[in-house]
Amino acid sequence: MALRLAMWSGPRNISTAMMRAWGSRADTVVCDEPLYAHYLMATGIDHPGREEVMAHHETDWRQVVAELTGPIPGGRSISYQKHMAHHLLPGMDRGWLGDVTNAFLIRDPAEMLTSLIKVTPFPAVADTGLPQQVEIFELVRGQTGAAPPVLDARDVLEDPRKRLAALCEAVGVPFDEAMLSWPPGRRDTDGIWAKHWYDAVERSTGFAPYKPKNEPVPRRLQPLLEECTKHYEVLHAHRLK
Repeated sequence: MALRLAMWSGPRNISTAMMRAWGSRADTVVCDEPLYAHYLMATGIDHPGREEVMAHHETDWRQVVAELTGPIPGGRSISYQKHMAHHLLPGMDRGWLGDVTNAFLIRDPAEMLTSLIKVTPFPAVADTGLPQQVEIFELVRGQTGAAPPVLDARDVLEDPRKRLAALCEAVGVPFDEAMLSWPPGRRDTDGIWAKHWYDAVERSTGFAPYKPKNEPVPRRLQPLLEECTKHYEVLHAHRLK
């Protein structure tokens, strides 16, 4: 049975490492932020390599969705889709979410924000992906009658085998030990933007141990932190244990 797993994350998370884990499975093909080019085109936001991303990747979200819900390439049985939740813009159809299995990757907002402001100094709540994650979560729960799986990044880093096994069980596939390690370097499946963002993950060979961040969130961002925390707590209450 085919599995099309859409993993919805926010920025400054372990989403690329999670893509590496699934990409290490022989039965899985991975897709890296397939809605990113459309997001850049539609918003006009200036990200590193913006023009190159739009030239190299599909900018029509309808075409992207057709591919995400179509046949899985290469004769594989699993399609793993790494998504940034904020790339699912208002006005884009949500009906296709019922044609994939949805899961969520979250991170403590204080740790996320102190990392995010290094690349986005004045973020809005929409830039964190958290309200979009909650929207998708509630939509999927309403469609299926059950809470979709949620992984917390800290839990994964503290015990990768246990959390990945729990995720595999939740989505109905066997856990594979290959998910715990991978060779360093870039992949053909990485987005063209890898050269701007993936330096650390390209050096990695597995999930790094969790290390607490003791960086305070700047006072100017306290209202944003409070808003993010409310969204995070909705999802965190359903995380896989």
